[in-house]
Amino acid sequence: MVGVSSKGELKRRKKEMKKAKSGGFESLGLSPEIFRGIKRKGYRVPTPIQRKTMPLILSGVDVVAMARTGSGKTAAFLVPMLDKLRQHVPQAGVRALILSPTRDLALQTLKFTKELGKYTDLRTSLLVGGDSMESQFEELAQNPDIIIATPGRLMHHLAEIEGMSLKTVEYVVFDEADSLFGMGFAEQLHNILAHLGENRQTLLFSATLPSALAEFAKAGLRDPQLVRLDLETKISPDLKLTFFSLRQEEKFAALIFLVREHISSDQQTLIFVSTKHHVEFLNTLFKEEGVEASISYGDMDQDARKIHVSRFRSRRTMLLIVTDVAARGIDIPLLDNVVNWDFPPKPKIFVHRVGRAARAGRTGTAYSFVTSEDMPYLLDLHLFLSKPIMPAPTEEELLRDREGVSSKIDQAVANGETVYGHFPQSVIDLVSDRVREIVDGSAELQLLRKTCTNAFRLYSRTKPLPSRESIRRAKELPCGGLHPIFRDVLESNELTALAFSERLKAFRPKQTILEAEAEAAKSKHFQGPSQSLDVMKKKRAVHEGVINLVQQKQSVPQESKQEDSSSEDGERKGSFSLRENVKSFKDEEYYISPIPRNLHLEAGLSVKDGGGGGSNRLDAAVLDLVADDRTGIQKQKAKIHWDKKSKKYIKLNNGQHVTASGKIKTEGGQRVKASKTGIYEKWKERSHMKISFSGSGENSSESGIRGDRWTSGNKRTFNGRTRRWSVPNSNVPSELKGPEQIRKQRQQKATRISQLKSKSSKGKKFGKKRGGKGGR
Repeated sequence: MVGVSSKGELKRRKKEMKKAKSGGFESLGLSPEIFRGIKRKGYRVPTPIQRKTMPLILSGVDVVAMARTGSGKTAAFLVPMLDKLRQHVPQAGVRALILSPTRDLALQTLKFTKELGKYTDLRTSLLVGGDSMESQFEELAQNPDIIIATPGRLMHHLAEIEGMSLKTVEYVVFDEADSLFGMGFAEQLHNILAHLGENRQTLLFSATLPSALAEFAKAGLRDPQLVRLDLETKISPDLKLTFFSLRQEEKFAALIFLVREHISSDQQTLIFVSTKHHVEFLNTLFKEEGVEASISYGDMDQDARKIHVSRFRSRRTMLLIVTDVAARGIDIPLLDNVVNWDFPPKPKIFVHRVGRAARAGRTGTAYSFVTSEDMPYLLDLHLFLSKPIMPAPTEEELLRDREGVSSKIDQAVANGETVYGHFPQSVIDLVSDRVREIVDGSAELQLLRKTCTNAFRLYSRTKPLPSRESIRRAKELPCGGLHPIFRDVLESNELTALAFSERLKAFRPKQTILEAEAEAAKSKHFQGPSQSLDVMKKKRAVHEGVINLVQQKQSVPQESKQEDSSSEDGERKGSFSLRENVKSFKDEEYYISPIPRNLHLEAGLSVKDGGGGGSNRLDAAVLDLVADDRTGIQKQKAKIHWDKKSKKYIKLNNGQHVTASGKIKTEGGQRVKASKTGIYEKWKERSHMKISFSGSGENSSESGIRGDRWTSGNKRTFNGRTRRWSVPNSNVPSELKGPEQIRKQRQQKATRISQLKSKSSKGKKFGKKRGGKGGR
C-alpha cells in the first residue's frame, strides 16, 4: 500500500511539475474562481507581457511594465489583483485602486474586471467624470473592494467626503501612465500618492517612459522591477536602414516619388512627421495625387482616430501618417515600411519608430530623410547603435568603375555599415514642379503650407540639441553621391548628366566677380589699371594663406587626416594662422583639466546597473517624445517656475505644479476648484446613508450595519419608498477590531475610570456607582 501511495504521489507531483513548466495560466497557481473566469473569457496562453509580469506581481514586488496597447496589459494586472483579493471583506475598506487617464479606458477596465471576477463576490466602484456624484456616493456606501477612477473625479471625492481614506489600499495600478502625465494629471497623481498607505503594492503600466514619469516612479515605487516589451533596446537584424540626404523643400517631392515609384502598392507604410499640421498637409497633398491615406495625431478626435487606424489595420489604406505622440499606442502587426519624414531628435525615438517594422520574423525597411541640419543627429544615432557610416560614391566614381564601386558598397552594407546618399536630382526636380503646381492650385494647401512653416520653426526651437562632437564631425562629412538603391534605375547617359551637374555645383571660380568684371573691362577697352582690381588683389594677398589652408584641408582624404595630424599642426605653426596672435591661458606643464583623460574608459568599464538598482534601469528606459502641437511644445519648454510663496524656483512636472494648487483637472481638461461644495452632506441627509472607510477613524459598530451600508437595519429609502435588501449576517458584529477602535475603547475605559475615582472621592458608595451607566 505504501508503494501504491508513493506512486500516486509521484504521479501527482509530475503532473504539477508539467503544469508549472507549461507556461500557461495553470503554472501561476491561481485560485479556482479566478482560473474559471480566465477560461470563460477565452484566454488559453498568456501574452508575453502577462507571462513576464504576473509572477512578479503575485510575488508582491512593485513593477514598471512597458508594452504597447493591445498587448494584454489590462489582464496582466487584473488577474493577480483578483487572485489576491479573492472575496469581499466588508470591514477591510477599499483594497485596490486602478487609475485610468480617460473615461473610456476606465469603462473598459471595469468590463474586464467584471468578466474575470465573475465567480467572485468582489465589489467594484467606478468613479469617472460625466456620471452624477450621488450615484457614485451610493456605490461607495456599499463598501467596494476595488475602485476604478480617473484622477480628477477621485480627487473630487477625496475633497468632498470628509474622512474618506485610501490608507487601506493594498494594490495600486497606474494604467497608461504616460497618458496620465501627458494629459496633465501629474499634480493629482502626486496628491493621490500622499493619501495612500505605506504598505501597498504599486504597478505602473505604460507604453513609453517620459522623464517626469520616471521621477514619479522613483518617488512612488519601492525598488521596482522593470519589464520591457517596447522593442526599444535594439533594431531587428531583418530591418534595412536607408538614409537620404536632401534639402528641406525637397521632402514633399521625395516622399511622393518614394511612395509612387519605389514602395510597392501592396506594402503598408507608416510615415512619421513632426507636427499635426504636417499630417494634414501631407494628407491633403496625397488626396490631390489620388492616394488615400489614414492619419492620426494628438489633438484628433478619439473616434476619428480609431476609424482611421482601423482602416489602416484592415488594409483599406496602405499609408498611415502620424506624429510621435499619436503613434505611442499604435500596434500594427504586419507593417512593411517606416518613413521618417522628419528625422527624430533622439536615437531612442528613432529605434521606437522603426521597431514597429520587421517584427515576428518579417523583413522591413526604414527610410529616413536627412537634411544638413539633421546630420549631427544622424551621427548621434550611429554612435548609439555602434554602427559605422559612410557616404555613397559620387557619380564620377560610378562612371569610372561602376562594378567595382557597387561591389565595395555591397560589401560595406553586408558588414553592417550604413550608407547615405541623395535622390536622382532630375527626378526630384520633375516631381517638385508637379508639387508646386498642386500647391499653387489649392488655397487649402497654401494656408496649410504657411502653418507648417511656422509650426516647424517652433518645433526646431524645442528640439534637444545634438552633441557638440557630432556637430563638429558633421561639418567634415561629405555630401555623398547617388544612393545605391537608385543605381540600377538610371541609365549611363542620365548618370553622366548627374555627374556634370554635381561638378557644376562643386565648381569654385579662382576669381571673384569684381576681378572677373575688371579683367573683362580692361581687355575690352584697353584701359589702365582698375581701382577695384587693385583692391581685390591687395585683399587676396592678405587672405591667401587662409584660403590655401582651407583648400588644402578639404583636399586631404579623410583617412590620412588622423595620421598626419601632428605634421599638419607643425605646418600650421610655420604658415599663416588665424590664431597666431591668440595666447592660450593654459600652462601645459601645470594645468590640470577638470575632465580626466581616462573618463571614457572608466565610463565604459563602470557597472551601471547593480543587482537591484531599479533607478538606473528606469533612467535607461526614459523616452521623451516631442509634442506635436503648440500647447504641448510650450509646456515642454517651461521646466522651472518662480514660486512667489516659497521665493525660489521650483521644478514643474509637464507644466503643472507638483504641489497642490487648489484646483482639479477633469478628463475634459477643465480645471475646477477642489473646495468642498456640500454635495455629500445633502446626499447624506436625503438618502439617510453614510460612507465610512475603515482607515478614516469612524467606529462603524455605531451604525446599524457593519460598514455603514445603511443607517438603520437593512433599509434604504428612495423618494419616500422603503426597499429591503437581504444581507447575509448583517446583524452579526465583527470580532476583528481596527487600531482606531482599540484606541477609542481604551480612551473610553480611561474616561470611565477617572469618573469612578472622582465620584469615590466625594464619599459615594462604590456599589451604587458600579450599578450605574458605566459599570459592567
